[in-house]
Amino acid sequence: MVNIKLKDGSVRQFDGPVSVLDIAKNISEGLARNACAGMVNGKVHDLRFVVSGDAEVDILTFDSPDGQRAFNHTASHILAQAVKRLYPDVKLAIGPSIDNGFYYDFDRERPFSPEELELLEKEMKKIVKENIKLERFELPRADAIKFMEERNEPYKVELIEDLPEDAVISFYKQGDFTDLCAGPHLMSTKPIKAFKLMSVAGAYWRGSEKNKMLSRIYGTAYTKNADLEAYLTMLEEAKKRDHRKLGKELKLFALLDEGQGFPFFLPNGMIIKNELIKYWREIHKKAGYVEIQTPIILDRALWERSGHWYHYKENMYTTVIDDVDHAIKPMNCPGGMLVYKQDMHSYRDLPLRMGELGIVHRHEKSGALSGLMRVRCFTQDDAHIFMTPEQIRDEIKGVVNLIDTVYKLFGFEYHVELSTRPEDSMGTDEQWEMATEGLRGALEDLGLDYAVNEGDGAFYGPKIDFHLKDAIGRTWQCGTIQLDMQLPERFELEYTAPDGTKKRPVMIHRVCFGSIERFIGILIEHFAGMFPTWLCPVQVKVLPISEKYEDYAESVVKQLDDAGIRVAKDYRSEKIGYKIREARNERVPYIIVVGEKDQAVNKVSLRSRANGEEGQQDLSDVIARITDEIINRK
Repeated sequence: MVNIKLKDGSVRQFDGPVSVLDIAKNISEGLARNACAGMVNGKVHDLRFVVSGDAEVDILTFDSPDGQRAFNHTASHILAQAVKRLYPDVKLAIGPSIDNGFYYDFDRERPFSPEELELLEKEMKKIVKENIKLERFELPRADAIKFMEERNEPYKVELIEDLPEDAVISFYKQGDFTDLCAGPHLMSTKPIKAFKLMSVAGAYWRGSEKNKMLSRIYGTAYTKNADLEAYLTMLEEAKKRDHRKLGKELKLFALLDEGQGFPFFLPNGMIIKNELIKYWREIHKKAGYVEIQTPIILDRALWERSGHWYHYKENMYTTVIDDVDHAIKPMNCPGGMLVYKQDMHSYRDLPLRMGELGIVHRHEKSGALSGLMRVRCFTQDDAHIFMTPEQIRDEIKGVVNLIDTVYKLFGFEYHVELSTRPEDSMGTDEQWEMATEGLRGALEDLGLDYAVNEGDGAFYGPKIDFHLKDAIGRTWQCGTIQLDMQLPERFELEYTAPDGTKKRPVMIHRVCFGSIERFIGILIEHFAGMFPTWLCPVQVKVLPISEKYEDYAESVVKQLDDAGIRVAKDYRSEKIGYKIREARNERVPYIIVVGEKDQAVNKVSLRSRANGEEGQQDLSDVIARITDEIINRK
């Protein structure tokens, strides 16, 4: 008798060993039709996997990340089969599932053309229609090498040769095509009903510039055409919202050859950045934080003590000062440790919440740089909270509420993930259990749904990550809360307990925006450049119909400026329609037009981004309305 515990806690009994697919059928035929893979005792397997003893089983559909990965992985094999059918001499490299799709790397003398991608899509549709079963088999390492040598697949041979001599190598066969693969995969090609090959790019074999450049084909796949079309529509919308394009149009920032990965903020962009910083300071003061600033360059001994010199050196910029190695800080934490040590602390001083808007530098490969989303220099809105073990849960809840306040202000939805102890970690089992349960308990106290990423924590402690969903459905990882009991140990931090003994504090690392530069990039795309009034570089633009009304326009500009509203004016001798269109293209939330009728009654004609033409208004009413939006950050 085999007892299978399902995700809902119920138990189903089977007379003997049973496949994951048969377990799905036992639950419902509909679930079996939609199943992509199964989670058996925490590990993802094929639906063909046989469960021989009591186990916990979760049936994974396309709606789950692991089910989607199995689906996309199968799509990558269908692509590879299509390539081998049409271009038999092409050599296979690797073809994994990735976020939003899959790719496969091929060794070919010339890249695939757009016309060839269309031919490959047609061939893939044939393979799907053929409903080819996928079959898994295994070979000893020596036989596996021979198997791939006979098929003249040198990249597969190299991958197998890197595995231990006693390894058993798994393959997947679908009709006339066989690939080296660990799986999991779908049962057949039939469910891959909606897919598209998106692009071709160059990729070095195994990511090394010393190796040959391969041709990488990217694709995406869905269970329904409607979902595929929705995804493609979202990509088109994303192109329109691209922060690099809008950042240039709105004169927010510049990306220059003279400083690759080091963005230049222009006056308009600095207004947005400073407004975000002003907001950050307000909410942190209210939440009981003090602000500090630590040096950008510190000596090697500090980074050795923190562990960064050994764990992170390849991402650090280093220099020599007075014959001593120094590093430009990639993180703010070690400096924060030194600030804590400047005073003796009692348990009465804790929790101590220290915030820092620290500029950090991290070496990123040039190919990884992407606008403001991936840069080499950025402002991290860090905070380090020092506390007693008993304060962990309440402090975590306070940080979660703070981050929730920030994201709700901008209209972001988000989901939360808890990442637990990785294999390569520091600290005792007891420390990790206390830290992890502190995070978990806080999330449960708040009633927040969360996913668990087993083994994905930092080497010094578990963490909570916040993944934002923007206006067009994309997700971004921004906020994070990391619990750390290792740095306080390394830096010998202490506080005096009620009984007079010296204790080690526990520390939280946390960010809300993450990188302010990256957060601005996300906001540009989220709002499509149409920022809320309080963030807009120009909040009102004043347009006189002709030069006869410039004096009246100037009096309007002065009153707006005196009220603390950011105002611009356009006195060019252009037609008013042209000036209005230009102001709208600049995403200005309010446009004031003044002419003869307005001057005669001492009013203004108002156009708003939200409502369009609003007619004549008293300027005092307009100022009150805009001021309310700014003060309350509407």
